[in-house]
Amino acid sequence: MATSSFPSSLSSVLDEVSNGNRYITCQYRDNAATFGMWMHENPFNYTVPLIYLQLSAISLVSSLIDAFLQPLGQSVLVAQIVGGILLGPSLLGSPAIMGSSLFPARSKMLLQTLGSLGIMFFLFAIGVRADTKLMLRPGRQAVVIGISSTFITAIFSLLVANAFVKYVSMDDSLAAALPFIAAPQCLSAFSNISCLLIELNIVSSNLGRIATSIALFNEILSISLLIIVYTVLQSAADPQKAGMAIVSVVVFVVGLVCVVRPFIRKSVTRLQTGKPLAEQYTFLCFASILTMGFITELLGQHFTLGPLLLGFLVPDGQPLGAPIISKLDIPIGKFLYPIYLTTSGLKTNILKIDFWSLFVVASLVFTSSLIRVVAVVLAGRFVNISFHDSLVIGLILNAKGVFELLIYNLCRDEEKITDKGFALCVISVVAVTAVITPLIRCLYDPSNDRCVPINRRMIQNSKDDSELRILVCIESQDNVTSIIDLLEASNATEVSPIAVVALVLEELGDRATRMLVAHQSTREVQPGKSKSGHLINALHQYVLRQEACTTIQSFSAMAHLESVHEDVCRLALDQNATIIILPFHKRWEIDGSVGGTNKAAQNMNVKVLDKAPCSVGILVDRGILNGWLSIFSNQSTYRVAVIFISGPDDAESLWYAARMAGRKNVMLTIFRFLLYGHDSARERKQDNTTIDQVCEANKENSNITYQEQVVKDGVGLAASLRTLNNMFDLVIVGKNHPASEILTRLMPWSECPELGIVGDILSSPDMAITASVLVVQQQRLLEDKVRDRMMRPVVIDLDLDFEED
Repeated sequence: MATSSFPSSLSSVLDEVSNGNRYITCQYRDNAATFGMWMHENPFNYTVPLIYLQLSAISLVSSLIDAFLQPLGQSVLVAQIVGGILLGPSLLGSPAIMGSSLFPARSKMLLQTLGSLGIMFFLFAIGVRADTKLMLRPGRQAVVIGISSTFITAIFSLLVANAFVKYVSMDDSLAAALPFIAAPQCLSAFSNISCLLIELNIVSSNLGRIATSIALFNEILSISLLIIVYTVLQSAADPQKAGMAIVSVVVFVVGLVCVVRPFIRKSVTRLQTGKPLAEQYTFLCFASILTMGFITELLGQHFTLGPLLLGFLVPDGQPLGAPIISKLDIPIGKFLYPIYLTTSGLKTNILKIDFWSLFVVASLVFTSSLIRVVAVVLAGRFVNISFHDSLVIGLILNAKGVFELLIYNLCRDEEKITDKGFALCVISVVAVTAVITPLIRCLYDPSNDRCVPINRRMIQNSKDDSELRILVCIESQDNVTSIIDLLEASNATEVSPIAVVALVLEELGDRATRMLVAHQSTREVQPGKSKSGHLINALHQYVLRQEACTTIQSFSAMAHLESVHEDVCRLALDQNATIIILPFHKRWEIDGSVGGTNKAAQNMNVKVLDKAPCSVGILVDRGILNGWLSIFSNQSTYRVAVIFISGPDDAESLWYAARMAGRKNVMLTIFRFLLYGHDSARERKQDNTTIDQVCEANKENSNITYQEQVVKDGVGLAASLRTLNNMFDLVIVGKNHPASEILTRLMPWSECPELGIVGDILSSPDMAITASVLVVQQQRLLEDKVRDRMMRPVVIDLDLDFEED
């Protein structure tokens, strides 16, 4: 009813009566907005100014708390819930301070409605980011750990709750609520774990990948529990209605899979990757989310179920999933979704909590969390996961968040738990999240993940009759022609075939979950309008020309370039790659100038060089200077030059080039630069042995030419490199060389350290050459990295000290 007919004193009484949200009275008069203070109107009596002020207060307080808690390693979820608690009846929202003015009980319905919209769209985005293949076809690790942690935690949590009810003194309301508090402790909702992994920036790490697969497998259990709990709470007195509700949900799911999913898949085929999403698709998506929420409410289920299931049907990444998530990120992820978390805090009155009840609930939650960790550790022994990794995974699976809040709000609305029990539940969510987040940060550093193969993976140690496995990373269409030329030159034969592992790098939106997608393995060109489809089809054309000498396996890594190196290294390890070919982060224009740079790609290359389980090559593509036409399709000779100074990287470059020279139309020239007065006898002997081995293995090959040049300083080395001019199509050089005064003096002018000193000179825009450059680093074992890091500062420090003196 409108309160305009009531005096202000009676309106205050109604506020007090509605304090528990059992009765809601309208706060508004005839207008939604006031005409301003000049009309002597109180803005707190009107809808629009009050909701504006409430949202401003929520955003400001949550942001301030988040800024304060971030140095402590806390999650954003903790800040948002704590902000709601501070604005709730526990502190600022109490009637004695400003609760009756800023957050009157009769205004909370509108705030909760906005929060409900936020949680609907948020769970839809969660569904889009989920990989449904992992849900329906999980791996062995996910099944073993998921089942063990869920059922062991459920059994022991309920047993502990029943034991507390029987043997521990507590009030009746807490005793009745304890089973409802214990039941959700066994679940690992994907929404909670996904948000935590994104916030900790470990989605692409080894443990993040395992935790994600377990959470996706457990998501089926979580959804089933939510359906059952909601049905029981709504239709507990009528089993027939409960059965009909379950049957209707099953029919609804079948309808989504059989009708809606094919429609979405057909719509995706009409979209083009890289172009903005048309407005009609955005409108249809948003309208469908609201419609799904209405249908699930109509079927007697929670309104969040429909949007979540719809999200599962929308394919992640380009051209639909990623653009939709990017549109939802700011208005939903940063605005409406936090309102739902804050409203849960607004309902929390910690003043109603007594110490003994808090101790009982804390003991139950701590015991359940500990049981889950123990269950994961025990299960990890059967799936070859170390104790430390199992411990971290157990902590990740204990993540609490919106799923638990949904269940606790549902139980509160159905009066299964009291306001005190609800406050204890919210405090438990905050406490668990506040404890495990910094613990995970301390126990797990994803940068320490190492992809360590059992055997050496390098071209130098490969046998003549062994298969060369090349992992090529493709970022754009511009890279394809030069990569195909490199693969053509790599000399695939029946005795020594080439296995190409193609990885297409696709950038995702801010909150999208990374995925590594394996495409169908076939020798035929596949139709497709996606970015990966076009690029992989180009490589298939190369494979078809090579007949039985080449095979291809194609993948798409949909991830952020800041973390995609994890996928690159893991795929190289799993596919037994001998060398990884990475694209350079700079793009050339037709006039030879640099047209654009990609710092994220540069960071990816640096990380891959540090962690790769095999040799790595960075391809500086100058194909545009040749019109991007495949060299092998329009000329008979492919001219390759190798710059050999010293060291294992140059040896790897030399052996790779020697393999290329086995192709009849590849002409190889080996340029050996001798640094006058700076070569040790030991290094000279190792280099001579390497060159002798290459020459002996190719003594009958007339396509190889060998030259030696002596340089006295860095200027002489740079001048000699400039003489290469336009005589070659590809120049190969090692990344690292033994420390010498000549190279050290060139170091200050190096712009791209990931290319090494010589590679940086060859790749400089000042070098008037049209040849592409391949900078090679031989597989680095752990002892190599330790030795390099111990030696590197010595040279730099000596130079700095000398200059200061």
